[in-house]
Amino acid sequence: MIPRWIDWCARNRFLVFTGTLFLVLAGIWALNRIPLDALPDISDVQVIVHTAWNGEPPDIIEDQVTYPIVTSLLAAPRVKGVRAQTMFGDSYVFVVFEDGTDLYWARSRVLEYLQQIEGRLPANVHPTIGPDATGAGWVYEYAIVDHNHRHSLADLRSLQDWFLRYQLESVPGVAEVATIGGFVRQYQVRLDPDKLRAYNVPLSMVIDRVRDSTNEVGGRVLEIGGAEYMIRGMGYLKSLRDLETVPVGNKNGTPVMVRDLGSVAFGPDIRQGVAEWNGTGETVAGIVVMRYGLNALNVISGVKQKLREISGSLPPGVEIVTAYDRSGLIRDSIATLQRDLIEEAIIVSLVIIVFLFHFRSAFIPILTLPIAVIAAFLPMYYLQVSSNIMSLGGIALAIGVLVDAAIVMVENGYRHLSEAQQQEGAKSMTPRERKRILLNAAKQVAPAIFFSLLIIVVSFLPVFLLEAQEGRMFRPLAWTKTLAVGFSSLLAITLVPVLMTLFIRGRLRPESKNPISRFTQALYLPVLKLCLRFPKTTLLLNIAFLVVTLPLATKLGSQFMPPLFEGSALTCRPRCRGSRSDRPRCSCRSRIGSSARFRKLRACSDRSGAPTALPIMRHSTCTTPQ
Repeated sequence: MIPRWIDWCARNRFLVFTGTLFLVLAGIWALNRIPLDALPDISDVQVIVHTAWNGEPPDIIEDQVTYPIVTSLLAAPRVKGVRAQTMFGDSYVFVVFEDGTDLYWARSRVLEYLQQIEGRLPANVHPTIGPDATGAGWVYEYAIVDHNHRHSLADLRSLQDWFLRYQLESVPGVAEVATIGGFVRQYQVRLDPDKLRAYNVPLSMVIDRVRDSTNEVGGRVLEIGGAEYMIRGMGYLKSLRDLETVPVGNKNGTPVMVRDLGSVAFGPDIRQGVAEWNGTGETVAGIVVMRYGLNALNVISGVKQKLREISGSLPPGVEIVTAYDRSGLIRDSIATLQRDLIEEAIIVSLVIIVFLFHFRSAFIPILTLPIAVIAAFLPMYYLQVSSNIMSLGGIALAIGVLVDAAIVMVENGYRHLSEAQQQEGAKSMTPRERKRILLNAAKQVAPAIFFSLLIIVVSFLPVFLLEAQEGRMFRPLAWTKTLAVGFSSLLAITLVPVLMTLFIRGRLRPESKNPISRFTQALYLPVLKLCLRFPKTTLLLNIAFLVVTLPLATKLGSQFMPPLFEGSALTCRPRCRGSRSDRPRCSCRSRIGSSARFRKLRACSDRSGAPTALPIMRHSTCTTPQ
């Protein structure tokens, strides 16, 4: 079948070139749309359910909120496991689905089951699901720095919560913008217990009156003089004075206001985290989380562009500085692999030219190499394999294999044609005879070459069988190498024979007159003859070398992920729950002070706590110049 396929391609060169052109254009189209990241996302398909019940202890939340949610979600389809964490005032349930489950399908299933158990939960308790992101979505972090020291932490927090956060969430691909540090401004009513007893007003009545007072109601319309007037009851609280004058009850016909029972003032909410920048004091930080499956580089570029657009709207002296930026790691990783791929392609091309000693013949495998690489990006796009250090590493590993088929086929055709020219003469050979010799030479080795490449593809099947984190880490490498080798084998029986009939022509130098070939044969032929003369000794020596290397293989060590020196270091230390709020600030300053001793340190940010009510961790990020 393969020889007939080669004959058909030789007769229809226009169709072969047209198909190759469309394949290259489709590969370039896919290459510009494949998501870019430093490493593949190895996170599980997970949906987080958060339930807030302020003021309640963990054991009550565990019994009345966490347990009903966990037992209900265990029956959801394709669920692999359900984990839960309960703390003071919050419940977190982590629903892990099987590999290959669509994230948005999983989120819709979780919402369905939450609706079913809504009646079993306490009143005013409403579970919500987290953003459609994974653990690899933490792509950018920034800090709000006030150089003039004119704004309080509450002002900076208000700027982040009511302005910056909404602006950044409008960037395509941003799932969430979390905030840490600063103080959330509140209207606080500080009641005096003695006054409550004096006026005989219970605390619950004050809470209900304040809650009911900030509301607006709508009525119908009145028609007066041929015009309709809408009736509204306007009652939103807009200032401290409005809150002070809320009536709570009466005593002897005199209204009792909130101000009669205590004081009303602005105050901070209880916070669970602090943020510092370069040891200069506390500040407010923001964390940008990318939506699942999108291009991290495009999302970060969009965030930076939005920050540049809104920088003119910030108060005087306030600047947004970058604390962590993954785009540098992505660009460096991709640039390193691109450089290695180009270097490998150049080296392979030079080796081909030197050993074939015929530029037109060497041009054939050199041309098929980039075509096979570019074509591999088309199925990568539809298989949702991102362009990262692992997937591009598979192409780097396959560079040498991609040109093997073309080299063997071209060398065989070159040898057959040069021998025919020696026998018949180059001038007496007709173009039809030259084409016949080249096609026969291609058909002679094409089946063996094609099936040998298929064996290489089959050898990667165990990698495709890996599961969980191992599969998600190494499967992109197997996909890219398999696809590149597959396209290389396809080009070997379609495009390469056609190119051979076009480029291998003229007077060819025999292999025996190639100085490089004669030099290499002078080196390896004596060794080959010696090994064939003493086969048992050769086998024993190879077995001895194998035995000697086995102890060394056990001492090489191993690691799950390759080291990446991105110029940023993130350290995490757990903090005991219940420690007072001033301890994190002292620790932040001590860590930043110790980090400042490094000469190449460019910036250092420290955070204690979490953007939301997550388990409290302390993070320190140090960035050095690239």
